[in-house]
Amino acid sequence: MPAPLPSLIDAHGRAIRYLRISVTDRCDLRCRYCMSEAMTFLPRHALLQLEEIAVIAERFIARGVTKIRLSGGEPLVRRDVGELVRRLGGHLGAGLDELTLTTNATKLADHAANLHAAGVRRVNVSLDSLDPDRFRFITRHGDLTQVLGGIAAAAAAGLAVKINTVALAGLNEDELPALLDWCVSQGHDLSLIETMPLGAIDEDRVDRFVPLTRVFERLSASHELVRDAHRTGGPARYWRVAGTGTRLGLISPLTANFCDGCNRVRLTTDGKLYACLGHDDQVDLKAALREGGLPALDAAIDEALRIKPARHAFVIGRGTAPAVTRHMSVTGG
Repeated sequence: MPAPLPSLIDAHGRAIRYLRISVTDRCDLRCRYCMSEAMTFLPRHALLQLEEIAVIAERFIARGVTKIRLSGGEPLVRRDVGELVRRLGGHLGAGLDELTLTTNATKLADHAANLHAAGVRRVNVSLDSLDPDRFRFITRHGDLTQVLGGIAAAAAAGLAVKINTVALAGLNEDELPALLDWCVSQGHDLSLIETMPLGAIDEDRVDRFVPLTRVFERLSASHELVRDAHRTGGPARYWRVAGTGTRLGLISPLTANFCDGCNRVRLTTDGKLYACLGHDDQVDLKAALREGGLPALDAAIDEALRIKPARHAFVIGRGTAPAVTRHMSVTGG
């Protein structure tokens, strides 16, 4: 009987149990805080094949990862992504506890039933406004009706929906209490996120940065929020809206560092493994797998654990360069 594979423990003693996978850097929206309007995406030949993504993911499962999130870009724009979901879903209950997806929901209506059939039980939907004109401005050309239809289809298929909203000064900060009310009415959870300095965009992020401490004060004035010990494996701290089933999560990389409990690494669409979202250090799993098979893959994963830093390097300020040069769509949200 082969010896068990070594567990994933980084140099700071943190157990890695969560893998986020960007299956594509491409997206059918152009959210202002995320990417430039004229983006240059990776050539298709540079991407991991879906079979390679599956092999890498399965190696992580064999070494102790219990949760996988597929993301992008927009994961549902990649052709045949459903095959990957079905294959990974086959590991649920056999090492893998949860398989989830982050999406902008533009194509969710077409995929919701198949996602549920493959074992997905929860999706995160990026939604930054319920005002059609404002939504179109933030996304540059998005159709709110299409997105809401995708969310409704997900709920009808039996998928729990968590709304992810980036708090943006001058764009949607005034709308956040109403957005929370909408989530309560629909039975969805809501996570609010501080904008992160990842990649060059067409605006200065300082102009849009909102500390979630300020947002929480405003929400607390209009909603009774009760601290909740719920954890999903990510960095959010949770509150429950009293008298409802809705949780409010706050993801505050800049005002409330969450690195001490970090349990995740990120695989990019071109096969790089980033041990930290806020650093550029990475190892090339695609090259390792293609050149040396599983032994080389394991060695590369071990190297990523060795170099995983104690904390991220995010800062935001007037004229400050992004913490890392790559965009979130490359790394995976």
